[in-house]
Amino acid sequence: MALKNLFKFGRKKKKEDEIEKELEVAEELEEKKAQIEEEIKKEVSKISEEIVKDIDSSLEKVDKKTEKTKEKPKLKPLKDRLATPKKGFFGKLKEMLLGKTIDDDLYEELEELLIQSDIGMNMTIKLVEELEKSVAKKRLKTSEAVYEELKELLKEKLVSNNKENTELKLKDGQLNIILVVGVNGVGKTTSIGKIAKKLKDEGKKVIIGAGDTFRAAAIEQVEEWGNRVGVEVIKQAHGSDPAAVIFDAVSTARNKNYDVVILDTAGRLHNKRDLMKELEKINKIIRQQSGQDEFETLLVIDSTTGQNGLEQARIFNEIVDLTGIILTKFDGTAKGGIIFPITAELEKPIKFIGVGEGIEDLRTFDTKEFVEAMFED
Repeated sequence: MALKNLFKFGRKKKKEDEIEKELEVAEELEEKKAQIEEEIKKEVSKISEEIVKDIDSSLEKVDKKTEKTKEKPKLKPLKDRLATPKKGFFGKLKEMLLGKTIDDDLYEELEELLIQSDIGMNMTIKLVEELEKSVAKKRLKTSEAVYEELKELLKEKLVSNNKENTELKLKDGQLNIILVVGVNGVGKTTSIGKIAKKLKDEGKKVIIGAGDTFRAAAIEQVEEWGNRVGVEVIKQAHGSDPAAVIFDAVSTARNKNYDVVILDTAGRLHNKRDLMKELEKINKIIRQQSGQDEFETLLVIDSTTGQNGLEQARIFNEIVDLTGIILTKFDGTAKGGIIFPITAELEKPIKFIGVGEGIEDLRTFDTKEFVEAMFED
C-alpha cells in the first residue's frame, strides 16, 4: 500500500513538474510575443513618421511651386505687348512708304508721319536729312529699300541702350540708392512698387521712402505697394518736409543693413526753381547719409504724353544727374516714337519699360528684344 502511494506521489510530482515547465515556456512565449509586438509598434511608428515626412515634403514642394507660380506668372512675349504701337507707328510707316516713288513728296509725307508719331520736329528733320543722304549715297532705287534704311537709322538712335547701361547698377555688400523722379500721374508710385517687387524676388532686402509728402494719396499708394510686396515703408505726415523723409529712409536703410532703398519724390513741376531747390536738398542729404556721390536717379515718363514727356525729361535732366528712364504705358500708345528722341537727345538709357498693368509688366529694357518686337515683320 505504501509502495502504491509512493508511485502515485511520483506521478503527481512529475505531472506538476511538467505543468511548471509548460508554464515557464508559456511565460517565455508571452515575453517574446510582447517583445515582437513592441518591435512591430516601433517599426510601424518609424514607417509612419517617414511617410508623414515624405507627405509634408511633397506638400511643401507643391506649396513652393504654387507660390512661385503665383508670384511669377508666365510673361507674354514683348511683341504681343507692343502690338498697338507697332501697328500705329511702324504699320503706318510701312504702309506709307512701300510702293511709292522716291521723290520730294515722299519725304514730306514721311516728315509729317514721324512728327505725328511723337518723334518730334528736331529729330524728324535730322532723320529725313540722314535718310536722303544715305539713299543718295547707296543709290537706293525702291521704296522697300528706303523703308529698310529708315529702320536701320531708327535703330541707331537706341545706341545708348546697351546691356551695360540698361541694367540697374547695384553693388553687393553696400546700400544701393534709387531716387525716382517725375511729374504727377506718370506712374511713378506704381513703378516704385514694381521695382521693389522685382528686387525682392532677386533676394534683395528692400525699403521704400515715401518722399512725396505733398499728396496724401501718394503716401497711401506707397504704403499699399509696401504691404502688397512685403517691404517696409518709411513715411511722415502729409505736408512734411520731403527731405526729412529721405533722411529717415536712408538712415534706417543704412542702420538696418538694407540692400536697396527706393526713394519717391514730389511730382510738382509748376515751379522749376522750387523743384530744383528741393531736389538739390534731397541729393545733399542722400550723399551725407550714405557717403555715396553716385547713385541711380530714374525719371518716369508716360509715353502717351508724347512731346510733353520729352519736355519733362529735358527739365529734369537739367536739374538732376539722371542715370536712366522708366518709360510707362508704352503698350497703350498708338504712336511709340517718343522712345527715339528721349534716348538720342538725352543720351540716357531706358532702364524699364511699362507694357501693362500687371506687377510683372514693368520690364527691364532689352534693346535687342525691343527692336525685334517693333521692327521685325
